[in-house]
Amino acid sequence: MLFLDGLDQLRAAGEATRLRTLALLSEGDLSVSELTRALDQSQPRVSRHLRVLVDAGLIEPYQEGSWRFYRLGNISPWLSDFLASLSGPERDADAIAFEAIRRDRAAKAAQFFADNADGWDALRRLHIDDRLIEEAMLDAAPRNFDRFLDLGTGTGRMLTLFADRYREGLGYDVSPEMLAIARVRLDDADVRHAAVRRRDFSRVRELPENSADVVCLHHVLHFLGEPDRAVAAASRALSPHGLALIADFAPHALEELRDQYAHRRLGFSEEEIGHYAKANGMTLAAVTTLEPETPGGLISKIWRLEKTAALQPLMKEKSLA
Repeated sequence: MLFLDGLDQLRAAGEATRLRTLALLSEGDLSVSELTRALDQSQPRVSRHLRVLVDAGLIEPYQEGSWRFYRLGNISPWLSDFLASLSGPERDADAIAFEAIRRDRAAKAAQFFADNADGWDALRRLHIDDRLIEEAMLDAAPRNFDRFLDLGTGTGRMLTLFADRYREGLGYDVSPEMLAIARVRLDDADVRHAAVRRRDFSRVRELPENSADVVCLHHVLHFLGEPDRAVAAASRALSPHGLALIADFAPHALEELRDQYAHRRLGFSEEEIGHYAKANGMTLAAVTTLEPETPGGLISKIWRLEKTAALQPLMKEKSLA
């Protein structure tokens, strides 16, 4: 960091409210209203302090619908260590306020699931146990890698499932309600090296290139009118030797899923996924098939797409009853 940049950050952080704000954000992302509540100050005053911190590069804003959130920016290691060392009555009170915000998020998330539980439970009975799908996805992924990107993260389950394998994780979704739940789930699982953001990944060119080693699309494609755009987004985000994991349904005839669960597509064939892969510089390297116990239920598939087209691996199929 340049000397003058460091001096600007020192000046910005050297005020009580702004220092408290940085300490709060070191615990996790917060909306403007949540920061106002935790700091027990008016929103105009908090907003003024936030502008100073943004201008100094200490924090970064991002939008989720009508809500504006803030996260820590590229702060220097010494400041990060200093924030971690803060103590005293005021810091304790802020920590208590942050935990109260977490509890409120959890309560809202629980209510959201309670309101929708019947529909999701009915859908789960149509396909194989989620645990078997997750085990198959873990089997298809490398043991250790740097950057994990979950497109259509929903409740953040994949970020939690793969948490001990990646160094840094990020989940995108367009639903503020789902993102609120994902933050609660990540907090509950103590996953501190992952975050979620509101972003429409169908806008392929908005995704940063070469930003992930593994990209996941877990039961996302069947909700999309243009699933090929999601595969294109995965390819754009992947590093040159990265891989994409897609979990979804094989072709089926359950038309009622369109009306009851907003499914746009009734499953995908190997040929279709292979076409999506080839069109975006990837190879369909492996397929896992998971058969349901219930007659007439949904067959689940795990497709592994590899960015390194030069390897041209043979497609291997594994069936799990």
